[in-house]
Amino acid sequence: MKRRKAAYGVALRFVQAVVLSCMLPLLAPAHAEAREKLVLAFGDSLTAGYGLRPAEAFPARLEASLRRNGIAVLVQNAGVSGDTSAAGRARLAWVLKALKAKPDLVIVELGANDMLRGLSPAETRANIDAILAELQRRGIRTLVAGMRAAPNMGRSYATRFEPIYPQLARAHGAALYPFFLAGVAAQPSLLQADGMHPNPRGVDIVVRGIAPIVARLLR
Repeated sequence: MKRRKAAYGVALRFVQAVVLSCMLPLLAPAHAEAREKLVLAFGDSLTAGYGLRPAEAFPARLEASLRRNGIAVLVQNAGVSGDTSAAGRARLAWVLKALKAKPDLVIVELGANDMLRGLSPAETRANIDAILAELQRRGIRTLVAGMRAAPNMGRSYATRFEPIYPQLARAHGAALYPFFLAGVAAQPSLLQADGMHPNPRGVDIVVRGIAPIVARLLR
């Protein structure tokens, strides 16, 4: 009887070892997937990739850059061409709900269309303030991508519009990338024919500037 029990125990341990060895390859991808970071790129046409193929848009190029630097990440494109800060504010809750997972980082890139339409900087401030407050309330780390006023808007407008981003980032404890189009704006060779949206080369320069900050925040 004891011999049978001993033999049974040996056989059971052998079966358990075989089953475990078969499961390990299945468990490894799940473990890797659990470590993958989620970044939400929340903005307007500059985020959405207006005039570009999906693989050339800012979220895709940022994801590729981060992965090349050893960060397992998914950058979700939540850019909508033509969005104002008010439109972004209106859809934020829906976008976060649709993700079904809490982002590790949200990049907020809004306000360019407000500026181009000459909307009141006070309205832009209120909308971005509300967006950052909601992300802060949810405990989501945020990177604010700043914008500058076009020269034709005049100095008075610029002095009311441009401080919105550093001031609100500071108020909500968010990180700041001062100017999303740094190194690209007013450079015809880096812009599409409309003179406003970056071409693929321009997108790569945007990514080169912002990626180190994103990497630091994710780590």
